[in-house]
Amino acid sequence: MIPQTEQLDNAEILRRSQAACDALSADEDGLKREVLTHAGNRWSLGIVHALGVSGRLRHAEIGRRMEGVTQRMLTRTLRQLERDGLILRHDFNEVPPRVEYELSELGMGLLVRMIPLWTWVMENAEGFRTSRATFDAQPKAGLPAARSEKR
Repeated sequence: MIPQTEQLDNAEILRRSQAACDALSADEDGLKREVLTHAGNRWSLGIVHALGVSGRLRHAEIGRRMEGVTQRMLTRTLRQLERDGLILRHDFNEVPPRVEYELSELGMGLLVRMIPLWTWVMENAEGFRTSRATFDAQPKAGLPAARSEKR
């Protein structure tokens, strides 16, 4: 279970953060970093979410739920998630082919751990908007005023 930050002082948060970074840096084969990329990949997270909410889905149904994903990217992402054990692929060996995907126990673990991050983003969206507006209103160093405006 991930402890609430309110229960940790800043020194403990920094210690744990450094320990996680050290563990990722010591990852000789890159496995941990590669798996971590799923947490920041819109297609991986979308698939994990769709399967977590809906259960087993066919390839085409996942694609319909993932607005903007290409067939190639969907297939590639499904293969990566399956390779890392986050989803399970069920091939029914039928003609025409019928394949379904579902979230594995590891995949459910990823989904559960993403919820606090998603919640934090939603709770702080207005602060992000305010920060962006403030930043965008500032003249950019080295640029004429006319070029510093948002395009």
